[in-house]
Amino acid sequence: MNNNLLLVLLFSFLFNGFSLSAQEVDSLPPTRKIDSIAIDSLRSVVIDSLGTVVIDSVATIAIDTTVVDTVVIRKVQDQIKFVPRGVDLMNPIISFNRTKALGEKPNRFRVPSFWTNVNKLGANFSEVAFVNWNAGGNNSISALGNARFERNYKFRYIQWDNNLEMRYGLNIQEGQKLRKTDDAIRFSSTFGFQRDTISNWYYSVKANFNTQFSNGYKYPDRSTPISRFMAPGYSFLGAGTSYITKDQRFNLYISPITQKATFVLDEDLANRGAFGVQKATYDTNGNVIEPGEKVFLEFGFLVTNQYQTSVMENMLLKHRLSLYTDYLRRFGNVDVDWELNFDLQVNKYILTTIGTHIMYDDDILFNEQKNDEGVVIDEGEPRIQFKQLLGVGVSYNF
Repeated sequence: MNNNLLLVLLFSFLFNGFSLSAQEVDSLPPTRKIDSIAIDSLRSVVIDSLGTVVIDSVATIAIDTTVVDTVVIRKVQDQIKFVPRGVDLMNPIISFNRTKALGEKPNRFRVPSFWTNVNKLGANFSEVAFVNWNAGGNNSISALGNARFERNYKFRYIQWDNNLEMRYGLNIQEGQKLRKTDDAIRFSSTFGFQRDTISNWYYSVKANFNTQFSNGYKYPDRSTPISRFMAPGYSFLGAGTSYITKDQRFNLYISPITQKATFVLDEDLANRGAFGVQKATYDTNGNVIEPGEKVFLEFGFLVTNQYQTSVMENMLLKHRLSLYTDYLRRFGNVDVDWELNFDLQVNKYILTTIGTHIMYDDDILFNEQKNDEGVVIDEGEPRIQFKQLLGVGVSYNF
């Protein structure tokens, strides 16, 4: 009987030990260990009447640490290292006590467009007054108004530029009547198409038109006008190529096929053959047999160039040049129209302008000579025309 009991105890010890070792190896990760394992004593061992040993209760295991196969990785937010003074993270308050008002009104939101618009109005004034001035002089007031409007379209391979410029100036001096100092209407439209968006070269079609507002006189003579509205009027229509930079500051247009039309819609000027038109035919008594032509057409080569750049802060240089020569009459005899202006921007509204304008056209003759009977004996000769401008005034863009 004692031997049987010893065998049962030995068998139970070996069985429990084998179970624990198997659990430690199979069910736990290789890198983790159980902190402690305690085996309770067998509660009871019973031998029935047939001599069979029955284990009433299996040994229990107490594990201090529970191991789970799944590994959980948590992302930890960094702690705030610096909190400015006056910041209350728990009760934030928005304050505008230190907010300054805008110096200018904010621009209204506009839907993006492929059109760019320029609307500019300006006026220059000059005045001289004398009171008991020993050196002498005449009181005078001069005013010059100008306006410029642009409507330009740019999208991918197409560029279409349109601009209208108008100028008109008057001067009045003590002891003299009102005189005109400047008068011009200029319209230009250029349509360009480029083969790719990398190159700056365009296939272009260009149309220009120039004329003036009112009569022009050779002062002090006010009886016989030397020019009028549409007398002359010039139009250019041609096709060629253009080189236009991305910033639109440089524009070179070359047209080997350009038609130039000169309009003289005033009958008196047309009969006199002014500005190159065919003059009237007279009889021996001075009566008109065939009136003068009012349109004179030419076909030639045109080159135009426009350029503007900032010379220094608040100083803008503007340059415009037009060169034209006729194939049919006198090829190589070039008509020149060149403007060079410097705009000095004092502030948003005050503008100072210094400019020059040079023109040469062999169809415009000067110093016509007549005999005592009024017959023209010398039609005159072409000369270089020069104009200089210096003005201080206001400018407004809208």
